[in-house]
Amino acid sequence: MHDSSALIAQTNPQTPAHTLRLILGDQLNAQHSWFATRDAGVVYVLMEVRQETDYVLHHAQKVLAIFAAMRAFAAGLRRAGHRVRYVTIDNASNRQSIPHNLEALMAHYRAGDLEYQAPDEWRLDEALQHWSAAQPFATRMVDSEHFLTARNEVAACFRTGSPWRMEVFYRRMRRQHRILLDAAGEPEGGRWNFDHDNRAPWPGDPPAPQDWRTTHDHSALWHTIEAAGVRSFGAPNAQALPWPLDRDEALQHLEAFIAHALPDFGRYEDAMSTRSPRLFHSLLSFALNVKMLHPREVIARAEAAWRQGHAPLAAVEGFIRQILGWREYVRGVYWSQMPGYAESNHLDQHAPLPHWFWDGQIGMRCLADAVGNSLANAHAHHIQRLMVIGNFALLAGLDPQALHRWYLGVYIDAFEWVELPNTVGMSQFADGGLLGSKPYISGAAYIDRMSDYCDGCRYQRKQRVGPNACPYNALYWDFLQRQRPLLGANERLALPYRQLDGMAPEMLAQVRAQAAYWRAHLEVL
Repeated sequence: MHDSSALIAQTNPQTPAHTLRLILGDQLNAQHSWFATRDAGVVYVLMEVRQETDYVLHHAQKVLAIFAAMRAFAAGLRRAGHRVRYVTIDNASNRQSIPHNLEALMAHYRAGDLEYQAPDEWRLDEALQHWSAAQPFATRMVDSEHFLTARNEVAACFRTGSPWRMEVFYRRMRRQHRILLDAAGEPEGGRWNFDHDNRAPWPGDPPAPQDWRTTHDHSALWHTIEAAGVRSFGAPNAQALPWPLDRDEALQHLEAFIAHALPDFGRYEDAMSTRSPRLFHSLLSFALNVKMLHPREVIARAEAAWRQGHAPLAAVEGFIRQILGWREYVRGVYWSQMPGYAESNHLDQHAPLPHWFWDGQIGMRCLADAVGNSLANAHAHHIQRLMVIGNFALLAGLDPQALHRWYLGVYIDAFEWVELPNTVGMSQFADGGLLGSKPYISGAAYIDRMSDYCDGCRYQRKQRVGPNACPYNALYWDFLQRQRPLLGANERLALPYRQLDGMAPEMLAQVRAQAAYWRAHLEVL
């Protein structure tokens, strides 16, 4: 059972404590060494505060799932015999700020020491360190015991002036942690990367597995959140929220993914379909990013599935690459580049986000599906985020900071350390190529090849110009033309630039005019 109602009545709240330990909403790691022993003089503090709900406009399911998981985590600590102080969003004494609440609680418990786990977001890290330095009591930051690398480890992999590339880091991590290596220390299957095998569109067979997640009715909690005045967007789905409450549920979801989806994950990891928003994806990123699961155990379980003959090597390598490689890598990029990275806008793009980012009402079938699923489910898989939504935003000249705020808010697994590099760097090339060696852009052909979106769409995928032409096409060629001063020397764009140069002047003029029309009418596509 997950009954957190008892949290309001704290156990011996007046009893002094020598140490308070702060647990943030994305630090729900039940295996942290903090919890190995019980100490009546230690109080664990969790709090629901407007500081965290309001720094960006969040999806309703994100706020709801994190609060529900925090309450379940606190209840679990209390069942294990730990002292817990949980501050609810509607508590009259809640100062709606982590530092201000901590000041009050330190005085209330007459505690002399405060400990907190290292925050994963720069803003919180800076705020807590600055605040701690001004306090009369001792403060100590400890490791969250979650990641496989230290904050500065990725930066240390690359010499000054050498290009940062995830593949270099990924191979190093494989060797360091002995993942998918043979007895001689070489990659299993003779290759480090099976990405070429993992680019198939989904034909409808094998069928996508049924959603294996447990749902919970959080209607009462959602009413509390709304009554407290927390603003959000997207569908709350409070009566049947499918995101895990605790580690036990997250482990069940991991096992279900291994059993039902991992064998076909690799081949179709880039595929998209209106018939299944998730296809064979794990949906484990929320559980990982709030630390219910440790990346090492997820990787080990996937590798074991291959060694036991349950899943092909290409699928397992592709899945492990996302966690061992990409997830750790983007975190390292984030910490090495902040705070300036958040303001990156290498291509100088400033158009505001159209209304359909908030309501999903757009005539382009691919965007209607990808954005619509994001609003309905607080989730979209990586190709929908990168090659449908992000691709269009880049081609249309949307502001990368505005897009960053939307991605950070809409996706349940989005925390700035992982979302910002993926959006500003990988998706929008706003960092000038630090994260990705080229912009990830395409016309309609790629989307048509990897999905069923173009079937039945009002726009024609093979037309460049005209009222029924797919907007991706003219926007793609015009983007290359507009950004040629910054991108023309990029070797990975040599082929499209040769194609652009071979385009008849009359067609190029029509394309530019058509693209200008689309950019002026983004609200009514």
